[in-house]
Amino acid sequence: MIAPIRKYAFLVYHRDYDHFLDDLGELGVLHIVEKQTELDKKTLDKLDQLKQVNEAISFLKNRDTEKKGTKTEEDGLELYKLITEKRNKLEVFSQRHVALIKEMLQAEPWGDFDRKTLDRLTEEGLTLKFYVISHKKFNPEWAEKHHVAVISHHQSQVHFVVVNKDGEEAFEPEEAEETKLPKRPISAVLSEKKQVEQRIRNFNEELDEFAGSALPHLEEAANRLETETDYKRAMLNTAEQADGKVKVLEGFVPMDKRKALEEYLEKNHILYLSHKPEPKDNPPVELRNGKFARLFEPIAKLFALPSYKELDLTPFFAPFFMLFFGFCLGDAGYGLIFIIAGFIIRPRLKPNLKPIVSLVQFLGVGTVIFGILTGTFFGMNLLQTDIQALESIKNFMLNSQQAFYLAIIIGVVQILFGIGVHAVNRTRQYGFKYALPQIGWLMLLPGMGLYFGFEGFKLAGNILMFGGIFLIIFWSDPKASIFGRIGKGLWDLYNITGVFGDVLSYIRLFALGVSSAILGFVINDISMTIKDGMPYVGPVLMVIFLLVGHTANIFISSLGAFVHPMRLTFVEFYKNAGFTGGGKAYKPFKNKLKN
Repeated sequence: MIAPIRKYAFLVYHRDYDHFLDDLGELGVLHIVEKQTELDKKTLDKLDQLKQVNEAISFLKNRDTEKKGTKTEEDGLELYKLITEKRNKLEVFSQRHVALIKEMLQAEPWGDFDRKTLDRLTEEGLTLKFYVISHKKFNPEWAEKHHVAVISHHQSQVHFVVVNKDGEEAFEPEEAEETKLPKRPISAVLSEKKQVEQRIRNFNEELDEFAGSALPHLEEAANRLETETDYKRAMLNTAEQADGKVKVLEGFVPMDKRKALEEYLEKNHILYLSHKPEPKDNPPVELRNGKFARLFEPIAKLFALPSYKELDLTPFFAPFFMLFFGFCLGDAGYGLIFIIAGFIIRPRLKPNLKPIVSLVQFLGVGTVIFGILTGTFFGMNLLQTDIQALESIKNFMLNSQQAFYLAIIIGVVQILFGIGVHAVNRTRQYGFKYALPQIGWLMLLPGMGLYFGFEGFKLAGNILMFGGIFLIIFWSDPKASIFGRIGKGLWDLYNITGVFGDVLSYIRLFALGVSSAILGFVINDISMTIKDGMPYVGPVLMVIFLLVGHTANIFISSLGAFVHPMRLTFVEFYKNAGFTGGGKAYKPFKNKLKN
């Protein structure tokens, strides 16, 4: 759900305004209404610096923070400059290291040579040409008949040199590729490579020391920059009245946080106005969901925040998403791995990462449910096994055709549920009569199902269908004229083809589940072939192949099992639920140096 919010306007005497902003920053509850978006160059520079400091913080947090350094600058901005300098040097040496590896691969077949000696041979009238050819095509007779010296046999290729004297017929071996001798011998390349690697190690050690000791100073600098820019934004969004004697500031505060603010205002005798936000105000959005739905908020935010006036769809799509993921992955064994792995790694993680693990575990629960329904366990088809303990639950397992129908049924259920949510949303926003077209769809679609699918319910189907069509056509737009309503209603009714297309989109749940199961089955089949074909090492190789194969299948299938339910949520469900989005996140004005 979206936290209810209140709009405030403050009128403050200009001499008290700076102190007022300081107090607001310490309270940290007011989301300031932004009216002026253009910032001066100094503030823009600070914002750019803040971005770079935050990047440095993220960079150091990914390093070894346990290694405490002994030398740190107290000023975070000076530290940032030093770290940036070292990062830039590390990047230069890393790029040089990549170039040296490439040069080493080119120089290695030619070994060590003295460039001065080669130059003297040229001065004596000798011409040296260097060639590469595959082992199969190299003719040993070349070395017997001509001045040919093999330098190395490297990676199925022969590297050799041909020496020709001036005035004699030059020998040019057929099919061999002429190449150039590297600029430096391998020893020189390896020597520089060793020096560069040492420099890289030194820089990494220094950066690890910074990660262990400099992070607090950098975070303090980031908080300072953010606070300074926030104060600047607050000043820019402050209006002046009475020839600048009175400052006016507007903002939003969640209802559950207004008490502390109003107590401060009353205590300091600050004049303020407070009222519920109007639609034109575009209030910020703060999501407030239960423990389960809260886990899915990061997924919802990937698309957009809801606007303040509409419903938050997170708690409505969360159960479906969990089940969709399970349908797509569809292997009870894989789901158990998610659940067990979550219990193992959760205690070792930072608090901000634990909700992600909990989300993965719930997705694992959905996978176990559908793995049992479809009878799949680590690629094994439980319907075809002779395990006595499973006989009692085999009647509940679905074959491929039933799983296909289940995907369609789930699609119909979610689409109808989305239309119902749309009806509730429109009732909340505009009134019941604006929800009548959605109610019409809720009558029309089930009515068609009854009429065409059940012989004994044709009359009920007819009543629902024609009642739904009436509501869609004549209540499509209560504000329009009768002809406008009919025209818009007929156009909306044409959308029934889109609804059928939406339902068919849910077939992807079945398709992905089947593909995951088939990959698991193929992995098992190949592993058994390996076991039977190698009497001694076969069982060991079988276990290795099973581990590698199923791990790869989990990663590949999980990616599809996450992306495609997200697509069904954001396209099919959001569309039928009438989601508009466009909400902006609640970001209170806060002095981060004191909070």
